[in-house]
Amino acid sequence: MFTQRELDIMAVLWDHGPSTVAEVRAHLGNAVSHNTVATLLTILEHKGRVDHVEEGRAFRYRPLVAREEAGRSAISRIADTVFGGSAVALLLHFIKERRLTRAELARLRDVLDERLDSAPERPAKSRRKRS
Repeated sequence: MFTQRELDIMAVLWDHGPSTVAEVRAHLGNAVSHNTVATLLTILEHKGRVDHVEEGRAFRYRPLVAREEAGRSAISRIADTVFGGSAVALLLHFIKERRLTRAELARLRDVLDERLDSAPERPAKSRRKRS
């Protein structure tokens, strides 16, 4: 799991490729100090999320975790903690609260149609009590 600040750093690495502490900090702006970025990159490295190569006196960090993998983890955590584990509640909230274009909504519909076509049929559970 990533903290918000760790995700900010990972986003820089995903978007800009392998980067030094100074380069990451430059992309994040002045909101975070050099030492904080260095510390967070060290933490991410200990967690196995990034690694580095030496480049002169600096380290160049690269992500070991793909953006998609981090996204799956983050979405699962949100679904579990905010929506009581309900993927349906999460998706409904997202669709209702985001300003999606017609094209984006059509893409969502296409994906849902694909999933419906491949989803196995499950028999309805019987509600009768057994005696």
